Amino acid sequence: MKLAIHSAGQIGELIRCERKRQKILQQDLADLSGVSLHFLSNLENGKATVEFRKVLLVLRSLGIEMELHTRYTDKEVS
Repeated sequence: MKLAIHSAGQIGELIRCERKRQKILQQDLADLSGVSLHFLSNLENGKATVEFRKVLLVLRSLGIEMELHTRYTDKEVS
């Protein structure tokens, strides 16, 4: 599934939904990812100032890959 993300809230929602789909408790995911329960709660609630490195750890623990794409073609960039 591909998903366009435009906010921290959308990332948090995706993480919460996938965690619940996999039937993983917040504390278990926090432990698996090496982050605190407080951090994971903030992330799932869309806090925009969370540490990006830790976000990537949580995504990896859930099996979620992130790809970034520009909206511009090579001809539009000079």
